[in-house]
Amino acid sequence: MRLLEKMLLIQGLVSPGGPENPIWSLVKKYNVKNHFTNLSSLLTYDSHGPVDYLAKLDAFEEAYALVEYDAGTILSENLQDRSFRSGLNLAGWKPQGDLQAQAIEWYEMDYEYAQTPDVSSQEFTIANFNSTYYGFSEENNFAIDSRGYNAFLYGQASEYLSKNDPRLLLSTVVTNITWSNHGVTITNADSTCIEADYAITTFSVGVLQSGNIGFSPDLPDWKQTAIQTFQMGVYTKIFFQFPRVFWDNSTQFFLYASPTRGYYPVWQNLDLPDFLLGSGIFFVTVVTEQSYIVDHQDDETTKNQILVTLRQMFGEENVPEPIDFMYPRWSTTPWAYGSYSNWPPGLTLEGHQNLRRNNGRLWYAGEATSSEYYGYLHGAYFEGKSAGENIAACLKDGKREHCSNGKEYSVLHGTTRLEEYNVLNGWTQTSFQTIGDVDLEGGGG
Repeated sequence: MRLLEKMLLIQGLVSPGGPENPIWSLVKKYNVKNHFTNLSSLLTYDSHGPVDYLAKLDAFEEAYALVEYDAGTILSENLQDRSFRSGLNLAGWKPQGDLQAQAIEWYEMDYEYAQTPDVSSQEFTIANFNSTYYGFSEENNFAIDSRGYNAFLYGQASEYLSKNDPRLLLSTVVTNITWSNHGVTITNADSTCIEADYAITTFSVGVLQSGNIGFSPDLPDWKQTAIQTFQMGVYTKIFFQFPRVFWDNSTQFFLYASPTRGYYPVWQNLDLPDFLLGSGIFFVTVVTEQSYIVDHQDDETTKNQILVTLRQMFGEENVPEPIDFMYPRWSTTPWAYGSYSNWPPGLTLEGHQNLRRNNGRLWYAGEATSSEYYGYLHGAYFEGKSAGENIAACLKDGKREHCSNGKEYSVLHGTTRLEEYNVLNGWTQTSFQTIGDVDLEGGGG
């Protein structure tokens, strides 16, 4: 069961004859076992058992198409952004009071972004989705390798790091970063220090927001505002192993419409051919608000709550006690404090650029600094690659004392003009994607 913590999605693979997601390239290179995830293989339930409300999925997708079109207008005509909830309301999707519609919405929105439509940008949520799923492909694959999804990271690292390489410091806690235009000094909890000409921090937004890392001098107001404005979502997979299968074993996903929105809503079956056949593994996903709850209660409480839910879905007499059970607590994990970031309503591209902009020779990377791919692993890949290449150029050209990765904005305005969607603000591609409409490096089109 412990290996299940390592199982993740590869999101957006490759379009025929088009660009390939670099994570997909690495997964193939290092033979990470994975299989197609069919989100259309779905059965629906409520507290009374099985009930078919899949027609409401079609209704949501009709509304989503209108929201998508409207987001393009907002971006291209320099209009004020709004919440995704507002966009859905204007498109006629109003699930309040309809538990089944709320479950459908959760499946389509929260399940992807770990946040509700109420706290998600309409403009940038659409641009983010399009960049990955129209830029690469609309396929998701689930990594089921016993080595873990991170097998490709070990593989890649082995090409330049030797075993027990002293350059790689593990289990080392950073407490302070001293930065300037001339160098960076890292202070660790064990009182050791590392001095460098440049440094790249890939701390999550959650860690940066926590205040656990000191900065000397203090970060400027524009940087602190960017850090505290961006959001950190929490995405929790809760795994059960049962002695027998009691669910439809020809189906991948099971959606539960709870009286409380987001209460143990989406189940995934791993006891399938090409996954983990014969394992008896069935897991549920919760996000941010419900994740905070399960992160701060004991395992037994969480397990019992979920078993009540399963017995409502499948019948009291059909659901046995599990033989194993586990879940991580990402919101309380000090090196993470969450799972991945989300773009809130009203934050402009300039406001996000302040998140990625360097402070002297301290640079920032990670999924959150990607304006197009925030929340995705390939976003972290592109941002790390960009920061590394830029710093290498700075080191090569000794005259470039004040190298930077674009602009900083000490004063922010309410919207972003179309011509400002450019490389200086971290935007490397078109905002109006069709399948394959990016190049291999994530730009152009």
